Amino acid sequence: MRMQEHAAPRVAYVMSRFPKITETFILYEILELEQAGLAVEICPLLRERATVVHPEAARMMPRVRFRPFLSGAIVASLWRRLVRSPGRLLSVVAEALWYTRKSRNFFVGAIGILPKTVHMAETLESQGVDHVHAHFASHPALAALIIHRLTGIPFSFTAHGSDIHIDQTMFDRKLAASAFAVTVCAYNVDFLAERFGPWVRDRLTVLHCGTDTEVFSPDATSADAARPEAPFSILCVGALRDVKGHRHLIEACRLLRDEGVPLRCDLVGEGPLKADLERQIAKAGLQGVVRLVGPLPREAVRDAMRAADTVVLPSILARRGDREGIPVCLMEAMACGRPVVSSRQSGIVELVEDGVEGVLCPGGDAPALAAALRRLAADPDLRRRLGQAARDKVIDQFDLRRNALALSERLRAQVMATRATSRPVAPPRVPPLAAGRPVEGANG
Repeated sequence: MRMQEHAAPRVAYVMSRFPKITETFILYEILELEQAGLAVEICPLLRERATVVHPEAARMMPRVRFRPFLSGAIVASLWRRLVRSPGRLLSVVAEALWYTRKSRNFFVGAIGILPKTVHMAETLESQGVDHVHAHFASHPALAALIIHRLTGIPFSFTAHGSDIHIDQTMFDRKLAASAFAVTVCAYNVDFLAERFGPWVRDRLTVLHCGTDTEVFSPDATSADAARPEAPFSILCVGALRDVKGHRHLIEACRLLRDEGVPLRCDLVGEGPLKADLERQIAKAGLQGVVRLVGPLPREAVRDAMRAADTVVLPSILARRGDREGIPVCLMEAMACGRPVVSSRQSGIVELVEDGVEGVLCPGGDAPALAAALRRLAADPDLRRRLGQAARDKVIDQFDLRRNALALSERLRAQVMATRATSRPVAPPRVPPLAAGRPVEGANG
Protein backbone atom coordinates (compact mmCIF):
# COMPACT_ATOMS: atom_id res chain seq x y z
CA MET A 1 0.00 0.00 0.00
CA ARG A 2 2.85 2.38 0.86
CA MET A 3 4.41 1.88 -2.60
CA GLN A 4 1.10 2.52 -4.35
CA GLU A 5 0.61 5.76 -2.40
CA HIS A 6 3.86 7.14 -3.85
CA ALA A 7 3.61 5.65 -7.35
CA ALA A 8 2.96 7.97 -10.27
CA PRO A 9 -0.77 8.60 -10.70
CA ARG A 10 -2.14 6.38 -13.46
CA VAL A 11 -4.77 8.12 -15.57
CA ALA A 12 -6.72 6.66 -18.49
CA TYR A 13 -7.59 9.17 -21.21
CA VAL A 14 -10.77 8.40 -23.12
CA MET A 15 -11.59 10.23 -26.35
CA SER A 16 -13.84 9.60 -29.34
CA ARG A 17 -11.15 8.98 -31.93
CA PHE A 18 -7.38 8.79 -32.19
CA PRO A 19 -5.27 10.02 -33.91
CA LYS A 20 -7.50 12.91 -35.05
CA ILE A 21 -5.67 15.82 -36.63
CA THR A 22 -8.33 18.35 -35.56
CA GLU A 23 -7.96 17.33 -31.89
CA THR A 24 -4.30 18.11 -31.37
CA PHE A 25 -5.17 19.72 -28.04
CA ILE A 26 -5.78 16.25 -26.59
CA LEU A 27 -2.54 14.84 -27.99
CA TYR A 28 -0.35 17.64 -26.65
CA GLU A 29 -2.19 17.77 -23.34
CA ILE A 30 -1.35 14.10 -22.81
CA LEU A 31 2.30 14.78 -23.57
CA GLU A 32 2.35 17.63 -21.04
CA LEU A 33 0.68 15.48 -18.37
CA GLU A 34 3.36 12.85 -18.85
CA GLN A 35 6.02 15.55 -18.54
CA ALA A 36 4.37 16.45 -15.22
CA GLY A 37 4.86 12.89 -13.97
CA LEU A 38 1.51 11.22 -14.69
CA ALA A 39 1.31 7.83 -16.38
CA VAL A 40 -1.33 8.04 -19.11
CA GLU A 41 -3.19 5.18 -20.78
CA ILE A 42 -4.71 6.24 -24.14
CA CYS A 43 -8.13 4.67 -24.67
CA PRO A 44 -9.98 5.92 -27.78
CA LEU A 45 -13.44 4.62 -28.55
CA LEU A 46 -12.65 4.46 -32.27
CA ARG A 47 -9.55 4.34 -34.44
CA GLU A 48 -9.34 7.33 -36.78
CA ARG A 49 -8.20 6.43 -40.28
CA ALA A 50 -6.36 9.70 -40.85
CA THR A 51 -4.61 10.72 -44.05
CA VAL A 52 -2.32 13.09 -42.13
CA VAL A 53 -0.97 12.20 -38.69
CA HIS A 54 1.14 14.40 -36.44
CA PRO A 55 4.57 12.84 -35.77
CA GLU A 56 3.94 12.78 -32.01
CA ALA A 57 0.69 10.85 -32.58
CA ALA A 58 2.47 8.40 -34.87
CA ARG A 59 5.03 7.68 -32.16
CA MET A 60 2.23 7.06 -29.66
CA MET A 61 0.37 4.57 -31.82
CA PRO A 62 2.11 1.39 -30.52
CA ARG A 63 0.85 2.11 -26.98
CA VAL A 64 -2.70 3.15 -27.88
CA ARG A 65 -5.35 0.61 -26.88
CA PHE A 66 -7.79 0.27 -29.76
CA ARG A 67 -10.76 -2.03 -29.19
CA PRO A 68 -13.28 -3.34 -31.72
CA PHE A 69 -17.00 -3.11 -31.04
CA LEU A 70 -17.04 -6.84 -30.28
CA SER A 71 -14.43 -9.56 -29.93
CA GLY A 72 -13.79 -12.75 -28.03
CA ALA A 73 -12.01 -10.84 -25.27
CA ILE A 74 -14.90 -8.38 -24.99
CA VAL A 75 -17.47 -11.18 -24.79
CA ALA A 76 -15.37 -12.88 -22.11
CA SER A 77 -15.26 -9.65 -20.07
CA LEU A 78 -19.03 -9.29 -20.36
CA TRP A 79 -19.53 -12.87 -19.20
CA ARG A 80 -17.18 -12.50 -16.22
CA ARG A 81 -18.88 -9.28 -15.16
CA LEU A 82 -22.33 -10.87 -15.54
CA VAL A 83 -21.35 -13.87 -13.43
CA ARG A 84 -19.57 -11.83 -10.76
CA SER A 85 -22.00 -8.92 -10.38
CA PRO A 86 -25.08 -9.38 -12.58
CA GLY A 87 -27.17 -6.77 -10.78
CA ARG A 88 -24.53 -4.09 -11.18
CA LEU A 89 -23.94 -4.80 -14.87
CA LEU A 90 -27.64 -4.82 -15.69
CA SER A 91 -28.16 -1.61 -13.69
CA VAL A 92 -25.38 0.14 -15.60
CA VAL A 93 -26.76 -1.03 -18.95
CA ALA A 94 -30.26 0.06 -17.94
CA GLU A 95 -29.01 3.49 -16.83
CA ALA A 96 -27.10 4.09 -20.06
CA LEU A 97 -29.99 3.04 -22.31
CA TRP A 98 -32.80 4.64 -20.29
CA TYR A 99 -31.21 8.07 -20.08
CA THR A 100 -30.18 8.11 -23.74
CA ARG A 101 -33.45 6.74 -25.13
CA LYS A 102 -34.73 10.14 -26.33
CA SER A 103 -31.64 10.86 -28.41
CA ARG A 104 -31.03 8.60 -31.38
CA ASN A 105 -27.35 9.59 -31.57
CA PHE A 106 -26.68 8.94 -27.90
CA PHE A 107 -28.81 5.78 -27.73
CA VAL A 108 -27.17 4.11 -30.73
CA GLY A 109 -23.79 5.24 -29.50
CA ALA A 110 -24.45 3.81 -26.04
CA ILE A 111 -25.33 0.43 -27.54
CA GLY A 112 -22.17 0.55 -29.64
CA ILE A 113 -19.72 1.40 -26.87
CA LEU A 114 -21.22 -0.58 -23.97
CA PRO A 115 -19.52 -3.95 -24.66
CA LYS A 116 -16.06 -2.50 -25.27
CA THR A 117 -16.42 -0.17 -22.27
CA VAL A 118 -17.17 -3.11 -19.97
CA HIS A 119 -13.97 -4.71 -21.27
CA MET A 120 -12.12 -1.41 -20.83
CA ALA A 121 -13.34 -1.21 -17.23
CA GLU A 122 -12.02 -4.68 -16.48
CA THR A 123 -8.65 -3.90 -18.08
CA LEU A 124 -8.15 -0.57 -16.34
CA GLU A 125 -9.15 -2.04 -12.98
CA SER A 126 -6.67 -4.89 -13.36
CA GLN A 127 -3.92 -2.41 -14.28
CA GLY A 128 -4.50 -0.35 -11.18
CA VAL A 129 -5.55 2.80 -13.03
CA ASP A 130 -6.37 5.51 -10.50
CA HIS A 131 -8.55 7.84 -12.54
CA VAL A 132 -10.30 8.18 -15.89
CA HIS A 133 -10.45 11.50 -17.74
CA ALA A 134 -12.62 11.88 -20.84
CA HIS A 135 -12.36 14.52 -23.50
CA PHE A 136 -15.83 15.53 -24.67
CA ALA A 137 -19.02 15.31 -22.64
CA SER A 138 -20.70 13.00 -25.15
CA HIS A 139 -19.79 9.33 -25.66
CA PRO A 140 -16.32 9.53 -24.03
CA ALA A 141 -17.84 10.90 -20.82
CA LEU A 142 -20.51 8.18 -20.97
CA ALA A 143 -17.77 5.56 -21.25
CA ALA A 144 -16.01 7.10 -18.24
CA LEU A 145 -19.26 7.04 -16.28
CA ILE A 146 -19.80 3.36 -17.12
CA ILE A 147 -16.26 2.53 -15.99
CA HIS A 148 -16.89 4.42 -12.75
CA ARG A 149 -20.20 2.64 -12.09
CA LEU A 150 -18.63 -0.78 -12.66
CA THR A 151 -15.31 -0.32 -10.84
CA GLY A 152 -15.50 2.70 -8.56
CA ILE A 153 -12.57 4.35 -10.38
CA PRO A 154 -13.24 8.12 -10.17
CA PHE A 155 -13.64 10.01 -13.42
CA SER A 156 -13.64 13.53 -14.77
CA PHE A 157 -14.19 15.06 -18.18
CA THR A 158 -13.57 18.14 -20.30
CA ALA A 159 -16.53 19.65 -22.16
CA HIS A 160 -15.70 21.58 -25.31
CA GLY A 161 -18.25 22.85 -27.83
CA SER A 162 -20.51 20.80 -30.07
CA ASP A 163 -20.39 17.95 -27.54
CA ILE A 164 -22.64 20.06 -25.31
CA HIS A 165 -24.25 22.64 -27.59
CA ILE A 166 -26.18 20.28 -29.88
CA ASP A 167 -27.41 17.63 -27.46
CA GLN A 168 -27.15 17.68 -23.67
CA THR A 169 -28.50 14.16 -23.16
CA MET A 170 -27.37 12.73 -19.84
CA PHE A 171 -24.97 15.60 -19.19
CA ASP A 172 -26.42 16.25 -15.73
CA ARG A 173 -25.89 12.65 -14.58
CA LYS A 174 -22.32 12.62 -15.85
CA LEU A 175 -21.58 15.91 -14.14
CA ALA A 176 -23.15 14.83 -10.85
CA ALA A 177 -21.24 11.53 -10.76
CA SER A 178 -17.87 12.97 -11.77
CA ALA A 179 -15.06 13.71 -9.34
CA PHE A 180 -14.74 17.01 -11.19
CA ALA A 181 -15.40 18.44 -14.62
CA VAL A 182 -13.90 21.28 -16.62
CA THR A 183 -14.91 23.19 -19.69
CA VAL A 184 -12.92 25.38 -22.04
CA CYS A 185 -14.81 28.67 -21.68
CA ALA A 186 -17.16 30.58 -19.39
CA TYR A 187 -19.74 30.68 -22.18
CA ASN A 188 -20.23 26.93 -21.76
CA VAL A 189 -20.87 27.29 -18.03
CA ASP A 190 -23.58 29.89 -18.68
CA PHE A 191 -25.05 27.75 -21.46
CA LEU A 192 -25.33 24.66 -19.26
CA ALA A 193 -26.51 26.52 -16.18
CA GLU A 194 -29.44 27.88 -18.21
CA ARG A 195 -30.45 24.31 -19.08
CA PHE A 196 -29.80 22.45 -15.82
CA GLY A 197 -29.85 25.11 -13.13
CA PRO A 198 -27.34 27.03 -11.03
CA TRP A 199 -25.93 23.88 -9.38
CA VAL A 200 -23.89 23.38 -12.57
CA ARG A 201 -21.75 26.41 -11.67
CA ASP A 202 -20.57 24.68 -8.51
CA ARG A 203 -19.55 21.52 -10.36
CA LEU A 204 -17.99 22.87 -13.56
CA THR A 205 -14.67 24.74 -13.68
CA VAL A 206 -13.33 26.78 -16.58
CA LEU A 207 -9.91 25.55 -17.72
CA HIS A 208 -8.79 26.83 -21.09
CA CYS A 209 -7.21 24.57 -23.63
CA GLY A 210 -3.89 25.99 -24.70
CA THR A 211 -1.25 26.00 -27.36
CA ASP A 212 2.50 25.52 -27.24
CA THR A 213 3.76 29.09 -27.31
CA GLU A 214 7.31 27.90 -28.01
CA VAL A 215 6.35 25.94 -31.11
CA PHE A 216 3.78 28.51 -32.21
CA SER A 217 5.88 31.65 -32.06
CA PRO A 218 6.63 34.55 -34.39
CA ASP A 219 9.26 34.20 -37.09
CA ALA A 220 11.33 37.36 -37.38
CA THR A 221 11.73 36.81 -41.11
CA SER A 222 7.95 36.89 -41.62
CA ALA A 223 7.28 40.12 -39.73
CA ASP A 224 4.84 42.49 -41.43
CA ALA A 225 6.47 44.84 -43.85
CA ALA A 226 5.29 47.09 -46.62
CA ARG A 227 4.85 44.73 -49.59
CA PRO A 228 2.86 46.63 -52.18
CA GLU A 229 3.61 44.05 -54.85
CA ALA A 230 2.35 41.04 -52.81
CA PRO A 231 -1.30 40.02 -52.44
CA PHE A 232 -2.86 40.21 -48.99
CA SER A 233 -2.41 36.73 -47.53
CA ILE A 234 -5.34 35.15 -45.65
CA LEU A 235 -5.21 31.78 -43.91
CA CYS A 236 -8.12 29.77 -42.49
CA VAL A 237 -7.49 26.55 -40.54
CA GLY A 238 -10.44 24.34 -39.63
CA ALA A 239 -12.47 21.29 -40.57
CA LEU A 240 -14.64 21.89 -43.63
CA ARG A 241 -17.91 21.88 -41.69
CA ASP A 242 -20.84 24.29 -41.42
CA VAL A 243 -19.83 25.68 -38.04
CA LYS A 244 -16.54 27.03 -39.40
CA GLY A 245 -18.33 29.35 -41.85
CA HIS A 246 -16.00 28.90 -44.83
CA ARG A 247 -18.67 29.91 -47.34
CA HIS A 248 -18.84 33.38 -45.80
CA LEU A 249 -15.07 33.79 -46.09
CA ILE A 250 -15.20 32.77 -49.75
CA GLU A 251 -17.95 35.33 -50.36
CA ALA A 252 -15.89 37.99 -48.56
CA CYS A 253 -12.96 37.16 -50.83
CA ARG A 254 -15.24 37.58 -53.85
CA LEU A 255 -16.31 41.01 -52.63
CA LEU A 256 -12.70 42.08 -52.09
CA ARG A 257 -11.60 40.70 -55.47
CA ASP A 258 -14.40 42.64 -57.18
CA GLU A 259 -13.16 45.80 -55.44
CA GLY A 260 -9.70 45.24 -56.83
CA VAL A 261 -8.02 44.17 -53.56
CA PRO A 262 -5.16 41.77 -54.42
CA LEU A 263 -5.42 38.76 -52.12
CA ARG A 264 -4.73 35.08 -51.66
CA CYS A 265 -6.70 32.82 -49.29
CA ASP A 266 -5.73 29.29 -48.26
CA LEU A 267 -8.19 26.99 -46.51
CA VAL A 268 -6.41 24.28 -44.49
CA GLY A 269 -8.48 21.27 -43.46
CA GLU A 270 -10.72 18.53 -44.72
CA GLY A 271 -14.36 17.66 -44.19
CA PRO A 272 -17.78 16.95 -45.70
CA LEU A 273 -18.20 20.39 -47.31
CA LYS A 274 -15.16 20.14 -49.57
CA ALA A 275 -17.14 19.60 -52.78
CA ASP A 276 -19.60 22.39 -51.95
CA LEU A 277 -16.78 24.83 -51.30
CA GLU A 278 -15.02 23.84 -54.51
CA ARG A 279 -18.21 24.60 -56.44
CA GLN A 280 -18.60 27.96 -54.70
CA ILE A 281 -15.00 28.90 -55.53
CA ALA A 282 -15.48 27.92 -59.18
CA LYS A 283 -18.81 29.76 -59.50
CA ALA A 284 -17.24 32.93 -58.08
CA GLY A 285 -14.26 32.65 -60.43
CA LEU A 286 -11.87 32.51 -57.48
CA GLN A 287 -9.66 29.65 -58.71
CA GLY A 288 -6.10 30.63 -57.98
CA VAL A 289 -7.28 33.15 -55.37
CA VAL A 290 -8.91 30.79 -52.86
CA ARG A 291 -7.28 27.37 -52.50
CA LEU A 292 -8.33 24.25 -50.62
CA VAL A 293 -5.01 23.04 -49.24
CA GLY A 294 -6.23 19.99 -47.32
CA PRO A 295 -5.00 18.88 -43.89
CA LEU A 296 -1.45 19.72 -42.79
CA PRO A 297 0.76 18.55 -39.90
CA ARG A 298 1.39 20.93 -37.04
CA GLU A 299 4.70 22.38 -38.22
CA ALA A 300 3.28 23.11 -41.67
CA VAL A 301 0.28 24.84 -40.08
CA ARG A 302 2.63 26.93 -37.97
CA ASP A 303 4.71 27.92 -40.99
CA ALA A 304 1.58 28.86 -42.93
CA MET A 305 0.41 31.01 -40.01
CA ARG A 306 3.74 32.77 -39.80
CA ALA A 307 3.61 33.55 -43.51
CA ALA A 308 0.02 34.84 -43.50
CA ASP A 309 -0.94 38.49 -43.07
CA THR A 310 -3.98 37.44 -41.06
CA VAL A 311 -5.66 34.23 -39.89
CA VAL A 312 -9.44 34.06 -40.21
CA LEU A 313 -12.03 31.77 -38.65
CA PRO A 314 -15.53 32.97 -39.70
CA SER A 315 -17.44 30.69 -37.31
CA ILE A 316 -21.25 30.61 -37.26
CA LEU A 317 -24.09 29.10 -35.30
CA ALA A 318 -24.81 26.10 -37.52
CA ARG A 319 -28.21 24.61 -38.30
CA ARG A 320 -27.97 21.80 -35.73
CA GLY A 321 -26.87 24.20 -33.02
CA ASP A 322 -23.12 23.64 -33.46
CA ARG A 323 -20.98 26.52 -32.24
CA GLU A 324 -17.41 27.01 -31.17
CA GLY A 325 -15.99 26.70 -27.70
CA ILE A 326 -12.65 28.49 -28.06
CA PRO A 327 -10.96 27.42 -31.31
CA VAL A 328 -7.40 26.21 -30.80
CA CYS A 329 -6.41 27.36 -34.30
CA LEU A 330 -7.02 30.97 -33.23
CA MET A 331 -4.78 30.46 -30.19
CA GLU A 332 -2.07 29.07 -32.46
CA ALA A 333 -2.31 31.99 -34.87
CA MET A 334 -2.22 34.51 -32.02
CA ALA A 335 0.80 32.76 -30.49
CA CYS A 336 2.52 33.26 -33.87
CA GLY A 337 1.87 36.97 -33.55
CA ARG A 338 -0.78 37.04 -36.25
CA PRO A 339 -3.82 39.30 -36.04
CA VAL A 340 -6.99 37.24 -36.25
CA VAL A 341 -10.45 37.86 -37.65
CA SER A 342 -13.33 35.83 -36.28
CA SER A 343 -16.94 35.95 -35.15
CA ARG A 344 -18.43 37.69 -32.16
CA GLN A 345 -19.95 34.60 -30.56
CA SER A 346 -19.62 31.89 -27.89
CA GLY A 347 -16.19 31.54 -26.27
CA ILE A 348 -14.34 33.36 -29.05
CA VAL A 349 -14.95 36.68 -27.28
CA GLU A 350 -13.02 35.31 -24.28
CA LEU A 351 -9.95 34.83 -26.48
CA VAL A 352 -10.16 37.83 -28.80
CA GLU A 353 -11.14 41.33 -27.75
CA ASP A 354 -12.34 43.27 -30.77
CA GLY A 355 -9.80 45.89 -31.75
CA VAL A 356 -7.20 44.65 -29.25
CA GLU A 357 -5.97 41.23 -30.44
CA GLY A 358 -7.98 41.03 -33.64
CA VAL A 359 -11.22 41.98 -35.30
CA LEU A 360 -14.58 40.38 -34.53
CA CYS A 361 -17.58 40.40 -36.90
CA PRO A 362 -21.14 39.13 -36.68
CA GLY A 363 -21.21 35.46 -37.63
CA GLY A 364 -22.40 34.82 -41.17
CA ASP A 365 -21.95 38.43 -42.32
CA ALA A 366 -19.73 38.32 -45.42
CA PRO A 367 -19.76 42.12 -46.06
CA ALA A 368 -18.64 42.77 -42.46
CA LEU A 369 -15.94 40.14 -42.85
CA ALA A 370 -14.78 41.76 -46.09
CA ALA A 371 -14.66 45.15 -44.37
CA ALA A 372 -12.49 43.76 -41.56
CA LEU A 373 -10.11 42.18 -44.05
CA ARG A 374 -9.99 45.36 -46.14
CA ARG A 375 -9.02 47.32 -43.04
CA LEU A 376 -6.19 44.94 -42.16
CA ALA A 377 -4.97 44.75 -45.75
CA ALA A 378 -4.57 48.53 -45.83
CA ASP A 379 -2.79 48.90 -42.49
CA PRO A 380 0.38 46.87 -41.77
CA ASP A 381 0.98 48.85 -38.57
CA LEU A 382 -2.44 47.79 -37.25
CA ARG A 383 -1.61 44.18 -38.06
CA ARG A 384 1.62 44.44 -36.08
CA ARG A 385 -0.08 45.98 -33.05
CA LEU A 386 -2.87 43.42 -33.02
CA GLY A 387 -0.43 40.55 -33.54
CA GLN A 388 1.78 41.54 -30.62
CA ALA A 389 -1.21 41.94 -28.32
CA ALA A 390 -2.52 38.58 -29.55
CA ARG A 391 0.66 36.76 -28.58
CA ASP A 392 0.75 38.46 -25.18
CA LYS A 393 -2.84 37.33 -24.52
CA VAL A 394 -2.12 33.70 -25.38
CA ILE A 395 1.04 33.58 -23.28
CA ASP A 396 -0.86 35.02 -20.34
CA GLN A 397 -4.03 32.92 -20.48
CA PHE A 398 -3.83 30.15 -23.08
CA ASP A 399 -0.38 28.62 -22.70
CA LEU A 400 -0.50 24.83 -23.06
CA ARG A 401 2.06 24.02 -20.38
CA ARG A 402 0.55 26.29 -17.77
CA ASN A 403 -2.98 25.06 -18.33
CA ALA A 404 -1.99 21.39 -18.60
CA LEU A 405 -0.07 21.77 -15.34
CA ALA A 406 -3.23 23.07 -13.67
CA LEU A 407 -5.09 19.97 -14.90
CA SER A 408 -2.28 17.65 -13.83
CA GLU A 409 -2.35 19.15 -10.33
CA ARG A 410 -6.11 18.61 -10.16
CA LEU A 411 -5.74 15.00 -11.32
CA ARG A 412 -2.86 14.35 -8.93
CA ALA A 413 -4.79 15.77 -5.98
CA GLN A 414 -7.80 13.63 -6.83
CA VAL A 415 -5.69 10.49 -7.11
CA MET A 416 -3.91 11.17 -3.82
CA ALA A 417 -7.23 11.77 -2.06
CA THR A 418 -8.67 8.56 -3.50
CA ARG A 419 -5.65 6.52 -2.48
CA ALA A 420 -5.77 7.95 1.03
CA THR A 421 -9.45 7.25 1.61
CA SER A 422 -10.22 4.16 -0.49
CA ARG A 423 -8.53 0.96 0.61
CA PRO A 424 -9.79 -0.65 -1.56
CA VAL A 425 -12.15 1.48 -3.63
CA ALA A 426 -15.65 0.03 -3.36
CA PRO A 427 -17.81 0.32 -6.48
CA PRO A 428 -20.47 2.98 -5.88
CA ARG A 429 -24.14 2.25 -5.67
CA VAL A 430 -25.76 2.85 -9.05
CA PRO A 431 -28.38 5.61 -8.64
CA PRO A 432 -31.98 4.69 -9.43
CA LEU A 433 -33.55 5.53 -12.76
CA ALA A 434 -35.26 8.62 -11.42
CA ALA A 435 -36.43 11.73 -13.21
CA GLY A 436 -35.52 15.27 -12.24
CA ARG A 437 -32.27 16.55 -10.77
CA PRO A 438 -29.58 13.87 -11.00
CA VAL A 439 -28.72 11.77 -8.00
CA GLU A 440 -25.10 12.36 -7.11
CA GLY A 441 -22.70 9.43 -7.33
CA ALA A 442 -20.06 8.43 -4.83
CA ASN A 443 -17.83 11.29 -5.95
CA GLY A 444 -20.60 13.85 -6.49
